[in-house]
Amino acid sequence: MSNLSSQVDNPLFNNALDYAFSTLEGNMQVLQDFPESCTGPEWTTIVKNRVPSNWVNGFWVGQLWLAYGHTNDERFADAARQWSDKLAWLKDSVGTHDLGFIFYLSHVIGARLTGDEKLYTSALQAASTLIKRYNSRGEYLQAWGTPLPTGTRKDRGRINIDIMMNLELLYWATEYSGDTRYADVANQHARTSRLTLVRADGSIAQVGDFDPDSGLFIHEETHQGFSFDGCWSRGHAWGQYGFATAYLYTGFDSFLETSRKNAQYLEKNLPADLVPFWDYDSPDIPDTYKDSSASAVYACGLLELANCESRIGNQSAAEHLQKLASTMTESLWQNYSAKDTPMPTLLKEGARSVPHNYMEQALIYGDYYFLEALTKLTRPELAMKAFPEKHLTYKTT
Repeated sequence: MSNLSSQVDNPLFNNALDYAFSTLEGNMQVLQDFPESCTGPEWTTIVKNRVPSNWVNGFWVGQLWLAYGHTNDERFADAARQWSDKLAWLKDSVGTHDLGFIFYLSHVIGARLTGDEKLYTSALQAASTLIKRYNSRGEYLQAWGTPLPTGTRKDRGRINIDIMMNLELLYWATEYSGDTRYADVANQHARTSRLTLVRADGSIAQVGDFDPDSGLFIHEETHQGFSFDGCWSRGHAWGQYGFATAYLYTGFDSFLETSRKNAQYLEKNLPADLVPFWDYDSPDIPDTYKDSSASAVYACGLLELANCESRIGNQSAAEHLQKLASTMTESLWQNYSAKDTPMPTLLKEGARSVPHNYMEQALIYGDYYFLEALTKLTRPELAMKAFPEKHLTYKTT
């Protein structure tokens, strides 16, 4: 980040940030539970008694921490601490693979911005819980269900591309603790995902099925995409961002090349407004749903890839990626902002899961990544504090 241009001077982004802080302030006053999606004037909150639904909790807290970083308004920090306390119980939960989404965005970022080391304690415990999902025969982290001894055979043999975004918690845990187990698991899972989910053209399958006992890969699958051999756009964004992050922590060229291929596939398939359709292989394009949340994730992922290119001296590539991310973020603000709607959100027209009839919604993760992109584009010094340079100093396998 430090090697890219210091700041994007764009008044639209300042307007977007003002709107974000005002919206977050209003939400702080009314929310009692963690927000997930929205189609009207109120957020639909998580199903509290269903552990996997809690995967979205960190996005709300992450927004509060970033708002505090921008404004130095202690009301945002106080709220972020209170909401972090509400989700801390998940650090011991083996019912979700998304502990990275939950604890990296809440506890790790919060500790970096405040210096409160106590927040790191829960994050490190969450990382220890997450690696319980590791299948050493298949060299992957199990996506759904619970691991042995209670998990079903089908669940124990499934991975998804979403997990690539949870690996940063593990890399951080090795940096913080010096224990290489976490990064070793992250590396193995990233390698397995690259070999089984990423295709030669840079597209990505969402799900992979394995024999959990032998570790042999069986076939591609999907859960939220159009078909098993298609490319679900938000999953593709998870992968593009995740592989860039893995490269920055490890220096493994294969991860960098994978993220590059993903970005090239993205550019070939983007519509004019730079917000992708929910699945690149939907037969209904262009008469189908967009996913603003995928575009927000891509903006952040492209900036992460720009950091990769900048680190190795490819400045022209870095500048191209930064410009694309900036233009994508600008399009989100101009064409997909919820500012002219009654919704208490930043973005509209997210596609949570079209096969399950969840589309045209505001999504809490779309809002978070939109604010992350705005932060990285406008406040490099704040971004460096919240998302510092990634250097894994411990040898990993």
